[in-house]
Amino acid sequence: MKSSKKAVRRERRAFSAEFKMEAVRVVTERRAEGATLSQIGRELDVRPDQLRAWTRAYARATGMSAVPGETTEQELRRLRREVAVLRQEQAFAKKVAVYFAKESR
Repeated sequence: MKSSKKAVRRERRAFSAEFKMEAVRVVTERRAEGATLSQIGRELDVRPDQLRAWTRAYARATGMSAVPGETTEQELRRLRREVAVLRQEQAFAKKVAVYFAKESR
């Protein structure tokens, strides 16, 4: 027998600007405590990707970083360090590829 379960589509909800701002505040506080977006989403009954979009939109509108508690200068420093590490990893990968290419001959 086939299962008669049907996916129940939820009616599209509209959220007020106040709700979105409060959700962004909750996300910022709870992320600092170590909570995941999935956990926060379950608490607020909102999908995690929607919370992420609201947080990014708020960060763009206010000129703040999308990472809670991080200023633009801190974000820039963090990203520069990350780029330096990625460049080192890329250089290492190239050296390894050359080494193994010579070995296979």
